[in-house]
Amino acid sequence: MPHSRPASKAYAMLALVMLLWAGNSLVGRAMRDDIPPFTLSFVRWLLACTLLLPLVFRQFRADLPAMLRQWPVVVALGVIGVAGFNGFLYKGLHYTTATNGLLMQAAIPALVLLIDRMIFRVRPSGWQLSGVMLSTLGVALIVFKADVAAITQLQFGEGDVLVLCGVVGWAVYTALLRLRPAVAQASLLAATFIIGALTMTPFALTEWQAAQQIVWTPSVFGAFIYVAIFPSVIAYFLYNRAVAEIGPGRAGQAISLMPLFGALLATFVLHEPLHRYHLIGMALILGGVGVTIFGARRGGPAQA
Repeated sequence: MPHSRPASKAYAMLALVMLLWAGNSLVGRAMRDDIPPFTLSFVRWLLACTLLLPLVFRQFRADLPAMLRQWPVVVALGVIGVAGFNGFLYKGLHYTTATNGLLMQAAIPALVLLIDRMIFRVRPSGWQLSGVMLSTLGVALIVFKADVAAITQLQFGEGDVLVLCGVVGWAVYTALLRLRPAVAQASLLAATFIIGALTMTPFALTEWQAAQQIVWTPSVFGAFIYVAIFPSVIAYFLYNRAVAEIGPGRAGQAISLMPLFGALLATFVLHEPLHRYHLIGMALILGGVGVTIFGARRGGPAQA
C-alpha cells in the first residue's frame, strides 16, 4: 500500500526517539542530586534554542506570521509538551521511585487514544487497542518484575502525582499536534522551545532563590549538552514529524518502547542485570507495536 513505506519510516524514527528519551530519563535520575529539576529543564530548553534558532532563523522569520495566527495552539504545545511534561517529570523523579515513574509513563499510549477520541472524535481501530493492551502488559511485566505481589506494595505520593500530570500533558500535546500550523518543523520547534524556556524561567528562579545550586562537574556539563541536543532538538523534530505521518494514536504507542530501551541502557551503561522477565516484557512490547503496524498496513489511517 502507498502509506506503508512512510509508516515504516515513521516507526523507525519513533524507535530512535524513544532511545534518546530513555537516555534523557537516565540522565535526569543520575543528575538529580547535582542539578535542581526546574533548572535542568530551563537550561535544556535555553541551550536547545541557542543551538537551533541560528540555524533556522530565516525559515523561522518566514513562518512567524503563520504561527502568530495560530498562537494559542503554538503556546499550548510549548507550555504543555515542552515545559510542562519535562518539568513535571524531572520534579517528580525527585520524590518517587523509578518503578512508579515507569508505571505512570506506561499509561501514555492509552491516554493518547482516549484524549484523541474525546477532543477530536478519532475512533481507534481494534488493531490499535490490541497493540496498546499487549505493549502495556509487557511494560507492566518489566515494572513489576513479574511479581504480582509487587502491585500491592506500590505507594503513591507527591512525586507520582507530579509525574502523572506530566504524562497527561504529554498525551494532550501528542493529540494537539494535529492542529499544528502548516509551517516548517524546525520553525515550530524553535517557537515551542522558546516558549518552554520562558515558561521554566520563573520556576528555575525560585530554585535559585531557595539556594538550590548546580554542582558543577564534567558530568553535569555532559548532561546539559546531551539533553539539549539529543532528546530535545533531534527527538522532538522526529516525534512531531512521525505524528504528522501516522497520527497521534499510533505515534503515542511508541512510548511503550521507552521502558524497553531504559532496561537495555541500564544494563549496558549502569551494568544492571537483565532478567528473564525483561526479555518477556520486551517481546510483548515489540509484539504490541508490531500488531499496530500490521493493523495500519491492513486498515489504513484511523478514522475521525
